[in-house]
Amino acid sequence: MSRIAARFEALRAENRGALITFLEAWDPDPATSMALLRGMPIAGADLIEIGCPFTDPMADGPTIQLAAKRALAAGGSMMNSLAMVRDFRREDDTTPIILMGYLNPILSYDPQRFCTDAAAAGVDGLIVVDLPPEEAALLAPHAAARGLDIIRLIAPTTDEQRLPLVLAGSSGFVYYVSITGVTGTRTASAAELAAAMPMIRRHTDLPVAIGFGVRSPAQAAAAVRAADGAVVASALIDTLAGSLDDRGRAGPDTVRRVLDQVRALADGVRSARKSL
Repeated sequence: MSRIAARFEALRAENRGALITFLEAWDPDPATSMALLRGMPIAGADLIEIGCPFTDPMADGPTIQLAAKRALAAGGSMMNSLAMVRDFRREDDTTPIILMGYLNPILSYDPQRFCTDAAAAGVDGLIVVDLPPEEAALLAPHAAARGLDIIRLIAPTTDEQRLPLVLAGSSGFVYYVSITGVTGTRTASAAELAAAMPMIRRHTDLPVAIGFGVRSPAQAAAAVRAADGAVVASALIDTLAGSLDDRGRAGPDTVRRVLDQVRALADGVRSARKSL
């Protein structure tokens, strides 16, 4: 059983949802980014997404675009993102790690070599934002051969006719993009989230995690009442960015502030179903 499947199975047995947190590799520097990665599971993150820095993150709003810009300026790359995971796996062999990024850097790396190196580093899943199902053969066979989950994005505009095509070959979990638009711009209501789930559930038994616009403990709690997981990204990056000095360098409290926020989010997620 993969780490992702094992984690969701364990959480299901506890009757609670997953908190999935995000960080951009090498934002604002490799040491700070690594400290956040190591600290997130202790603070309550159940799964972690690592953003791979890219010059044209088309699905991301200004917050994560700026994070990618800082990471690239610090020397971040796909190779360095994989190195972070390798370092993390020396201390943590259980927390699932998902790489989130775009197709161009993978094509530049070479898809087969990328999947080989990602699996060897300890990556569990891939979210490739701009890889449509029609082009999945570029990556999916190499990922499947190396035990990497391909996590598909479902949008509010994905209709029931297209849904089976999008989900074909999907594994790990389904990422429900709760808004139309880019990350960090607005938040879907609890009613909107609940209304979206039945159609997805009719087509897959995979866990469903809700992302894009989940910012607060209350919103994360609402997400795990409707689905199986809550993904928090821009809110954490906003906190990091707010702790940087006027030259974009990490402050003495950068790591603490972000991990305190993860703890608050984890409290919200863990208490969400207690009254149900």
